[in-house]
Amino acid sequence: MKKILIANRGEIALRVMRACKEMGIKTVAVYSEADANALHTRYADEAVCIGPPPSNQSYLLGHKIIEVAKLTGADGIHPGYGFLSENAEFSRMVKQAGIIFIGPSAESMETMGSKIGAKQAVRNFGVPLVPGIDEAITDVNEAKKIASSIGYPVLIKASAGGGGKGMRVVNAEHEFEEQIKMAQNEAKSSFGDDAVFIEKYVAAPRHIEFQIMADNHGNVVHLFERECSIQRRHQKLVEEAPSSVLTPQMREEMGKAAVNAAKACNYSGAGTIEFLLDEKLNFYFLEMNTRLQVEHPVTEMITGIDLVKEQINVARGHKLSFTQEDLKITGHSIELRICAEDPANNFLPDIGKLTTYKIPQGYGVRVDDAYEQGMEIPIQYDPMIAKLIVYAATREEAMEKMIQAVDDYHISGIETTLSFGKFVMRHEAFRSGNFDTKFIDTYFKPEMLNEPLDEDEELVAALAAEAFWSKETAVSATTNSNKSFSAWRLNRRQ
Repeated sequence: MKKILIANRGEIALRVMRACKEMGIKTVAVYSEADANALHTRYADEAVCIGPPPSNQSYLLGHKIIEVAKLTGADGIHPGYGFLSENAEFSRMVKQAGIIFIGPSAESMETMGSKIGAKQAVRNFGVPLVPGIDEAITDVNEAKKIASSIGYPVLIKASAGGGGKGMRVVNAEHEFEEQIKMAQNEAKSSFGDDAVFIEKYVAAPRHIEFQIMADNHGNVVHLFERECSIQRRHQKLVEEAPSSVLTPQMREEMGKAAVNAAKACNYSGAGTIEFLLDEKLNFYFLEMNTRLQVEHPVTEMITGIDLVKEQINVARGHKLSFTQEDLKITGHSIELRICAEDPANNFLPDIGKLTTYKIPQGYGVRVDDAYEQGMEIPIQYDPMIAKLIVYAATREEAMEKMIQAVDDYHISGIETTLSFGKFVMRHEAFRSGNFDTKFIDTYFKPEMLNEPLDEDEELVAALAAEAFWSKETAVSATTNSNKSFSAWRLNRRQ
């Protein structure tokens, strides 16, 4: 591939473009009228407007994107994440146009795009599943019997769902019919498919996911786990790698299950296997994301692997550049999603102009963003404006570094999740590793955002900071003498 079209916008478009330029590959940006002045539009070698601001009139027009690829001579398309990244028909159209799709096959997407289909596929490869059924409910009375045998509470889930849509918790049999109708209606409205299934409700799970990479020569590896349990509305806000709760044995078992899940759909490229971890540390397959994840930087930081470059090389037909035995975890990384949302007002999206925008810098601090001071936050797209990623030798040091980085990140003109990120880093449940997906419901109240530290917390923070800075010089010296230590951990990448 000599020229790649990036079928996306914002920070992920820039992230892919930078990797391409380092590989000597030309880049093509597509943009909506709202993004005429966007950084990804200006950074690319070529840029083509594909329509008005609404995504269904621009970034979701697969046929138009393919036309632009042909017009500009692009021989590859990278979908980023969101938009068309998990659209099997788009993947198929790209291939039929004689262009390389930098991602899995349409068939793999179709298998894993259906939660029912995914459960059926991985079951045959011995991957643990939450107790329940792996087929669509057609008979409500029969479904009631199954729910009773599983034991309440149960979870009704849309097969084609995501983001918590088409999902209902049923606590007792008398609620079942009403909740299933609501789930089906929401699923039909959101995804055009009212197929739902049921499984045992895991009340307070942890959300652990494994990054996998596979090539077209039968090689599949995992690049360890990410802890993604800090969420609002079933969407992640804080991610870290590795998880503070996994033992080496659990990591090996879950990693093997992740590899088997990828093999179950003949996967190729970068993907993520998501698991639920219950209070007894039993793990269950949740779903597969057949694309690069927003939180991929924390995996890059602890492994030294550039996942975007690896994606491109796999799409070129190359074998993976590493084996499972080559991979090891070095240090700890945490990511905070900087969203244009007001955490003091139920995380409602905010829009406006970035009156002030100054990013933190320094050793082990990385910012993936797509904005400059003075730019407007468009209302038409996802409210995430940046990702703040830190890397350090230990989890404790990474938390302290994140607190400092949040303090050094100056944004005015809009509300953001920066203050919430600092709240998480300071909270005892997060610091101890004793938390789950109910963290916000259990611990967070808006008035806590501006609470001062008490004396005990100040002492702990001071001691942690002293330990952190005393080790920083030693870590830096060791790092600079280790030739295998990736520059990804040392340098800020936008």
